[in-house]
Amino acid sequence: MPTEPRRPRVLLITHSYRPERTPPARRWAAVVAALRAAGWDVDVVAPGGLRAVTGPDGERVLRTPRLPLGEAGRNGRFLEAAVHAVLAVPRGLATRRPDVVVATVPALPVVVPGVVLSRLRRRPLVLEMRDAWPDLGHEAGVQQGVLGAAMERIVTGGQRAARLVVTVTDGFAETLRGRGIRVVRTLGNGVDLVRLAVAPPRARDAGELHVLYLGNMGESQGLERVVDAAAALRRDRPGVRVRLVGEGTRRAALEARNAELGHPAEILGPVHGEDVARQYAWADTLVVALRPDWPSFRHTVPSKTYEVLAVGRHVTGMVQGEAARTLEEAGGADVVGPEAEDLTAHLTALADDPARTAVGEGGRDWVRRHADLPAVARRYELLLRRVAGR
Repeated sequence: MPTEPRRPRVLLITHSYRPERTPPARRWAAVVAALRAAGWDVDVVAPGGLRAVTGPDGERVLRTPRLPLGEAGRNGRFLEAAVHAVLAVPRGLATRRPDVVVATVPALPVVVPGVVLSRLRRRPLVLEMRDAWPDLGHEAGVQQGVLGAAMERIVTGGQRAARLVVTVTDGFAETLRGRGIRVVRTLGNGVDLVRLAVAPPRARDAGELHVLYLGNMGESQGLERVVDAAAALRRDRPGVRVRLVGEGTRRAALEARNAELGHPAEILGPVHGEDVARQYAWADTLVVALRPDWPSFRHTVPSKTYEVLAVGRHVTGMVQGEAARTLEEAGGADVVGPEAEDLTAHLTALADDPARTAVGEGGRDWVRRHADLPAVARRYELLLRRVAGR
């Protein structure tokens, strides 16, 4: 009797996996679902426990202990990722030999077990670069020193050692090709439209405007500009309400700045599920922001961009480069200048003209064509199949 062909197998090393609600966790949940539907066996090594468990799509998830260091800022998060990276090697060796090894960054230490396991198992490495490293580290003021220089060499070496490097933007893909990286492909972020409803229409009068930022409150966003704009608007347009919802390393500083200015903005903790939908239903315009002084952000598109485009609300983009082009192409959005004064003038104009925020579902249609997450996941599966030679 003919034997049944062996199923292809992938080993994924990641710093975040379901049930977490991070963008990498959502992306890889979709990719794993596509892999399993296409007949792959999947092993995932991720932080969050001690025991191996079976995931929702039948994947095997091998956990490493998570140290509670993430709240200690940038250094704590790095140390947490470094511990995971060390423990990921024996976890990965405990799996059956894969056809391809995948490591996903921005948790830089994850590059190490990806390279090590690829070499020990003599299997090709796919390295996913979700952020523009090592460039972003320089711009963020990460101290070089011995450790910083070593991590830069490791990341660059991992990029060169990989059979395939996957980026989420075309701009960073071009940057890597310019540095001699052999094979680079772009698979952008996206959203699952089946799980994301359109917000109901919201009528408003001239002079009234609900402004919402929902997402990470970190160094990358420069949300102090939103708080400053809220203070200026409170004086001149009292019908404009500004709300920031989320968590992150800059939240305490934002709350302090907000208090200093007399609490012009409402700052709330993170929300999930139906509470996210309620926040979108409250809003008239949704803010997407990246700070303007880090050049790498010219080829960065925040993962939240696709979600806000898909909910049927006007989008205000404090972004440049590839993110700005994405919003302009999708429609239903305005790209504004980088300063708080630019945002103030823009929101004043929106408040005075209710018709400008009645954008319909054009953004959602664009997402359906260009950033549908299940479609992105199926393309990822085909790429991995080619790398694995299956």
